[in-house]
Amino acid sequence: MNEIAVFVIIAAATGIAAFVQGAIGIGFALIVAPVLGFLRPDLLPIALLILMLPLNLYVGLREREAIDWKGVGWISLGRLPGTFLGLWILVILSADGLNQVVGASTVIAVLAALFAPVFRPQRSACATVGVITGITETATGVGGPPLALLYQHRPGPELRSTIACCFLVGEIISLIILAAAGKFHLDQLLWALYLLPPLVLGSVASRVTHHRIDARRLRQGVLLFALVSGVILMIPF
Repeated sequence: MNEIAVFVIIAAATGIAAFVQGAIGIGFALIVAPVLGFLRPDLLPIALLILMLPLNLYVGLREREAIDWKGVGWISLGRLPGTFLGLWILVILSADGLNQVVGASTVIAVLAALFAPVFRPQRSACATVGVITGITETATGVGGPPLALLYQHRPGPELRSTIACCFLVGEIISLIILAAAGKFHLDQLLWALYLLPPLVLGSVASRVTHHRIDARRLRQGVLLFALVSGVILMIPF
Protein backbone atom coordinates (compact mmCIF):
# COMPACT_ATOMS: atom_id res chain seq x y z
CA MET A 1 0.00 0.00 0.00
CA ASN A 2 1.43 3.40 -0.95
CA GLU A 3 2.08 6.20 1.55
CA ILE A 4 -0.88 8.36 0.45
CA ALA A 5 -3.38 5.54 0.92
CA VAL A 6 -1.90 4.74 4.31
CA PHE A 7 -2.24 8.39 5.37
CA VAL A 8 -5.84 8.63 4.15
CA ILE A 9 -6.86 5.53 6.11
CA ILE A 10 -5.10 6.68 9.29
CA ALA A 11 -6.52 10.20 8.92
CA ALA A 12 -10.06 8.82 8.53
CA ALA A 13 -9.58 6.62 11.61
CA THR A 14 -8.27 9.63 13.54
CA GLY A 15 -11.28 11.80 12.67
CA ILE A 16 -13.79 9.08 13.54
CA ALA A 17 -11.95 8.23 16.76
CA ALA A 18 -11.82 11.90 17.84
CA PHE A 19 -15.58 12.14 17.34
CA VAL A 20 -16.19 8.98 19.37
CA GLN A 21 -13.86 10.06 22.19
CA GLY A 22 -15.48 13.49 22.39
CA ALA A 23 -18.96 11.95 22.42
CA ILE A 24 -18.63 9.10 24.93
CA GLY A 25 -15.29 9.65 26.69
CA ILE A 26 -13.35 6.64 25.32
CA GLY A 27 -12.63 5.11 21.93
CA PHE A 28 -9.78 7.09 20.40
CA ALA A 29 -6.98 4.64 21.16
CA LEU A 30 -9.23 1.60 20.68
CA ILE A 31 -9.86 2.72 17.10
CA VAL A 32 -6.52 4.29 16.12
CA ALA A 33 -4.06 1.89 17.81
CA PRO A 34 -5.12 -1.22 15.83
CA VAL A 35 -5.09 0.79 12.57
CA LEU A 36 -1.56 2.03 13.30
CA GLY A 37 -0.60 -1.49 14.30
CA PHE A 38 -1.63 -2.73 10.85
CA LEU A 39 -0.21 0.10 8.77
CA ARG A 40 2.51 1.95 10.73
CA PRO A 41 3.46 0.13 13.95
CA ASP A 42 6.59 2.28 14.18
CA LEU A 43 4.35 5.22 15.14
CA LEU A 44 3.13 3.48 18.31
CA PRO A 45 2.78 4.67 20.97
CA ILE A 46 4.37 8.12 20.51
CA ALA A 47 2.21 9.53 17.68
CA LEU A 48 -0.93 8.23 19.38
CA LEU A 49 -0.01 9.83 22.71
CA ILE A 50 0.81 13.16 21.04
CA LEU A 51 -2.53 13.20 19.21
CA MET A 52 -4.41 12.55 22.43
CA LEU A 53 -2.94 15.61 24.16
CA PRO A 54 -5.01 18.29 22.35
CA LEU A 55 -8.04 15.98 22.17
CA ASN A 56 -8.15 15.37 25.91
CA LEU A 57 -7.35 19.00 26.71
CA TYR A 58 -10.35 20.01 24.61
CA VAL A 59 -12.72 17.46 26.18
CA GLY A 60 -11.53 18.25 29.70
CA LEU A 61 -11.96 22.01 29.28
CA ARG A 62 -15.36 21.60 27.64
CA GLU A 63 -16.83 19.97 30.78
CA ARG A 64 -14.29 21.04 33.39
CA GLU A 65 -16.92 21.76 36.06
CA ALA A 66 -17.66 18.02 36.30
CA ILE A 67 -14.08 16.76 36.85
CA ASP A 68 -13.55 14.46 39.85
CA TRP A 69 -10.25 15.98 41.02
CA LYS A 70 -9.70 13.49 43.86
CA GLY A 71 -10.03 10.64 41.42
CA VAL A 72 -7.61 12.32 39.03
CA GLY A 73 -5.05 12.65 41.82
CA TRP A 74 -5.15 8.99 42.89
CA ILE A 75 -5.19 7.70 39.30
CA SER A 76 -2.19 9.89 38.43
CA LEU A 77 -0.33 8.62 41.51
CA GLY A 78 -0.83 5.03 40.36
CA ARG A 79 0.05 5.98 36.81
CA LEU A 80 3.72 6.74 37.57
CA PRO A 81 4.93 3.21 38.46
CA GLY A 82 2.72 1.79 35.72
CA THR A 83 4.45 4.01 33.18
CA PHE A 84 7.87 2.54 33.98
CA LEU A 85 6.49 -0.99 33.61
CA GLY A 86 4.98 -0.02 30.26
CA LEU A 87 8.33 1.39 29.12
CA TRP A 88 10.07 -1.86 30.07
CA ILE A 89 7.57 -3.80 27.93
CA LEU A 90 8.14 -1.42 25.00
CA VAL A 91 11.94 -1.70 25.24
CA ILE A 92 12.05 -5.50 25.11
CA LEU A 93 9.54 -5.98 22.30
CA SER A 94 10.12 -6.21 18.54
CA ALA A 95 7.64 -4.62 16.11
CA ASP A 96 5.83 -7.96 15.76
CA GLY A 97 5.82 -8.38 19.51
CA LEU A 98 4.35 -4.90 19.94
CA ASN A 99 1.54 -5.80 17.54
CA GLN A 100 0.81 -8.87 19.65
CA VAL A 101 0.68 -6.76 22.81
CA VAL A 102 -1.48 -4.07 21.16
CA GLY A 103 -3.88 -6.77 19.97
CA ALA A 104 -4.00 -8.58 23.30
CA SER A 105 -4.37 -5.33 25.28
CA THR A 106 -7.21 -4.25 23.03
CA VAL A 107 -9.05 -7.56 23.35
CA ILE A 108 -8.59 -7.67 27.14
CA ALA A 109 -9.75 -4.08 27.44
CA VAL A 110 -12.88 -4.80 25.42
CA LEU A 111 -13.72 -7.93 27.41
CA ALA A 112 -13.18 -6.02 30.65
CA ALA A 113 -15.45 -3.23 29.45
CA LEU A 114 -18.15 -5.77 28.61
CA PHE A 115 -17.97 -8.23 31.50
CA ALA A 116 -16.03 -6.82 34.46
CA PRO A 117 -17.91 -6.04 37.68
CA VAL A 118 -18.66 -2.44 38.54
CA PHE A 119 -15.71 -0.37 39.76
CA ARG A 120 -16.22 2.29 42.38
CA PRO A 121 -14.17 5.49 42.04
CA GLN A 122 -12.58 5.18 45.50
CA ARG A 123 -8.91 5.66 46.37
CA SER A 124 -7.73 2.05 46.08
CA ALA A 125 -9.64 1.44 42.84
CA CYS A 126 -8.38 4.73 41.36
CA ALA A 127 -4.74 3.92 42.20
CA THR A 128 -5.04 0.38 40.81
CA VAL A 129 -6.62 1.59 37.59
CA GLY A 130 -3.86 4.21 37.35
CA VAL A 131 -1.18 1.49 37.43
CA ILE A 132 -2.99 -0.59 34.77
CA THR A 133 -3.52 2.44 32.54
CA GLY A 134 0.11 3.50 32.92
CA ILE A 135 1.31 0.08 31.74
CA THR A 136 -1.02 -0.33 28.77
CA GLU A 137 -1.02 3.24 27.50
CA THR A 138 2.76 3.68 27.69
CA ALA A 139 3.38 0.37 25.93
CA THR A 140 0.58 0.47 23.35
CA GLY A 141 -1.34 3.76 23.55
CA VAL A 142 -4.51 1.96 24.76
CA GLY A 143 -5.59 2.99 28.25
CA GLY A 144 -9.21 4.12 28.21
CA PRO A 145 -11.34 1.07 29.11
CA PRO A 146 -10.08 0.68 32.72
CA LEU A 147 -10.89 4.36 33.33
CA ALA A 148 -14.26 3.99 31.65
CA LEU A 149 -15.04 1.01 33.89
CA LEU A 150 -14.15 3.06 36.95
CA TYR A 151 -16.56 5.86 36.01
CA GLN A 152 -19.13 3.93 33.97
CA HIS A 153 -21.96 4.62 36.44
CA ARG A 154 -21.17 8.31 36.90
CA PRO A 155 -22.90 11.07 34.87
CA GLY A 156 -21.66 11.49 31.29
CA PRO A 157 -19.96 14.88 31.82
CA GLU A 158 -18.05 13.55 34.86
CA LEU A 159 -16.96 10.42 33.00
CA ARG A 160 -15.79 12.31 29.90
CA SER A 161 -14.04 15.19 31.68
CA THR A 162 -12.36 13.10 34.40
CA ILE A 163 -11.06 10.51 31.94
CA ALA A 164 -9.79 13.30 29.67
CA CYS A 165 -7.98 14.95 32.58
CA CYS A 166 -6.43 11.64 33.68
CA PHE A 167 -5.31 10.95 30.13
CA LEU A 168 -3.78 14.39 29.79
CA VAL A 169 -1.67 14.05 32.94
CA GLY A 170 -0.72 10.46 32.12
CA GLU A 171 0.20 11.17 28.51
CA ILE A 172 2.56 13.95 29.54
CA ILE A 173 4.24 11.60 32.04
CA SER A 174 4.50 8.82 29.45
CA LEU A 175 5.91 11.10 26.74
CA ILE A 176 8.55 12.56 29.06
CA ILE A 177 9.70 9.10 30.15
CA LEU A 178 9.61 7.72 26.60
CA ALA A 179 11.62 10.70 25.33
CA ALA A 180 14.20 10.22 28.10
CA ALA A 181 14.48 6.57 27.06
CA GLY A 182 15.19 7.52 23.43
CA LYS A 183 11.85 6.29 22.05
CA PHE A 184 10.79 9.68 20.65
CA HIS A 185 11.55 10.23 16.93
CA LEU A 186 10.91 13.12 14.55
CA ASP A 187 8.84 11.03 12.14
CA GLN A 188 6.36 10.22 14.90
CA LEU A 189 5.96 13.90 15.75
CA LEU A 190 5.48 14.87 12.08
CA TRP A 191 2.77 12.24 11.58
CA ALA A 192 0.96 13.53 14.66
CA LEU A 193 1.07 17.07 13.25
CA TYR A 194 -0.21 15.90 9.85
CA LEU A 195 -3.15 14.21 11.59
CA LEU A 196 -4.21 17.28 13.57
CA PRO A 197 -6.80 18.50 10.98
CA PRO A 198 -8.95 15.31 11.09
CA LEU A 199 -8.52 15.27 14.87
CA VAL A 200 -9.92 18.81 15.09
CA LEU A 201 -12.81 18.02 12.72
CA GLY A 202 -13.83 14.96 14.73
CA SER A 203 -13.59 16.87 18.01
CA VAL A 204 -15.73 19.76 16.77
CA ALA A 205 -18.32 17.34 15.38
CA SER A 206 -18.55 15.64 18.78
CA ARG A 207 -19.29 19.00 20.45
CA VAL A 208 -22.23 19.58 18.14
CA THR A 209 -23.75 16.11 18.52
CA HIS A 210 -22.65 14.55 21.84
CA HIS A 211 -25.91 15.49 23.58
CA ARG A 212 -28.05 13.86 20.91
CA ILE A 213 -26.35 10.60 19.89
CA ASP A 214 -27.15 7.15 21.28
CA ALA A 215 -24.02 6.74 23.43
CA ARG A 216 -24.78 3.11 24.31
CA ARG A 217 -24.92 1.94 20.69
CA LEU A 218 -21.89 4.00 19.73
CA ARG A 219 -19.92 2.44 22.60
CA GLN A 220 -20.98 -1.05 21.50
CA GLY A 221 -19.84 -0.31 17.95
CA VAL A 222 -16.45 0.92 19.15
CA LEU A 223 -15.96 -2.15 21.32
CA LEU A 224 -16.91 -4.50 18.46
CA PHE A 225 -14.47 -2.78 16.08
CA ALA A 226 -11.73 -2.90 18.71
CA LEU A 227 -12.37 -6.57 19.46
CA VAL A 228 -12.15 -7.63 15.81
CA SER A 229 -9.08 -5.46 15.18
CA GLY A 230 -7.32 -6.77 18.28
CA VAL A 231 -7.93 -10.40 17.32
CA ILE A 232 -6.61 -9.83 13.78
CA LEU A 233 -3.50 -8.07 15.13
CA MET A 234 -2.65 -11.14 17.19
CA ILE A 235 -2.73 -13.43 14.11
CA PRO A 236 0.81 -13.84 12.69
CA PHE A 237 1.12 -13.21 8.95
